[in-house]
Amino acid sequence: MGKASGRPRRRIAAALGAGMMAAGLLTACGSASGMKINIYYAPEDNFQSVVDNCNKKAAGRYEIVYNKLPRGADDQRQQMVRRLAAGDDTLDILGLDVNWVSEFAEAGWAAEWTGDNKAKASEGVLAGPLETATWKGKLYGAPKNTNVQLLWYDDRVTPKPPETWDEMIAQAEALKAQGKPHQILFTGAQYEGLVVIYNTLVESAGGHIISDDGKSVVMDEGAVKALEILKRVTSSGITNPSLTNQKEDDVRQSFQRGEGAFELNWPFVYPSFAKEKKADLPHFKWSTYPAVIPGTPPRTTIGGYDLAVSSYSNHKPEAFEAALCLRSQENQKFSALKDGVPPTIEAIYTDTTGLDPSKPAGDDNPSMDTKYPMRETILAALKNAAVRPLTPAYQSASTVISKLLSPPSAIDPKATADKLREQIGDALQSKGVIP
Repeated sequence: MGKASGRPRRRIAAALGAGMMAAGLLTACGSASGMKINIYYAPEDNFQSVVDNCNKKAAGRYEIVYNKLPRGADDQRQQMVRRLAAGDDTLDILGLDVNWVSEFAEAGWAAEWTGDNKAKASEGVLAGPLETATWKGKLYGAPKNTNVQLLWYDDRVTPKPPETWDEMIAQAEALKAQGKPHQILFTGAQYEGLVVIYNTLVESAGGHIISDDGKSVVMDEGAVKALEILKRVTSSGITNPSLTNQKEDDVRQSFQRGEGAFELNWPFVYPSFAKEKKADLPHFKWSTYPAVIPGTPPRTTIGGYDLAVSSYSNHKPEAFEAALCLRSQENQKFSALKDGVPPTIEAIYTDTTGLDPSKPAGDDNPSMDTKYPMRETILAALKNAAVRPLTPAYQSASTVISKLLSPPSAIDPKATADKLREQIGDALQSKGVIP
């Protein structure tokens, strides 16, 4: 076992289940040759290589062990919540979706980043990703990677991207009248993807759903304006017939089938398009989101992951050190190029060297130039990014929002806003976390 702290191990077997318990014990004990630092993180194809790199740098002082969480975000959260609620001290580093930091911090499960660790975790990080890791003015996570949606289009259908939502809707209607691909494709299913679209519209309209301190509902004029846009765009015959079932990859496939004029989606669509429709790639273009208010830059909702150190870890100094390595500039660049997760450190976006800096960049030595031709647009969007409402009750609030917005064509802006005020208010009053 790893070094003991004198704190008794606290586990609730009924809550965890025998299988999960066995996995936790095996991971915690592992080899008797040294200290184990367990990271619980989402599946990422090449993350084990990052772990291996950091283990080499640790030089035997400890070994980082990568414990893959389930692929689904809700399942990831549920597994960590249940184990932390039971006081499980075999979790050292937590891979937190940017929506969860405030919840885990408020529950006392994430340790605060202070001093030199805080300075290193914050250095060179874009403001938006850093905000996701902050709660009540304190840092509880080291931003590992971020993400932001763009507007994707085919320049043979739309030579110039629309600058506003009004313009995009007008272009879609004109293309439909001409019998051309015209749909505005986005994630309209009843889940987090719909909340992302709505939050982007709210923020771009200068509005707020929840107060900055996460304690009360706002739902101001900007939030109502966003409801009006969602209603309009989904009631005009210019969205996909399967809108209410579409998630990210469904949207990608619809655009690749030639059904849409505009696709609002994450950058993962570019490598997919490059692989599956290589001949058409020169015509696959991108831009920042359309604005809601003419002349006012849009504020697009970001995603990503932050690395937190568990409050129950028996090896906090080593866990902080390991987390810093896992999201270092070198490793963020590696993950961006190998796994397509955009970095949080601004300098990486202008780094033109290949993965192996000793060799010229090219097909065999990818760089940000070759893998992220849209990097300047991503960076522009990130510099004016929006974050989802920061509140420990985000999971409950998100569930309420997605339910009341679905289907978007049934939105009654004023009545829906009233329901959102009431039900989000109820969600914010919940005293505990939802397992």
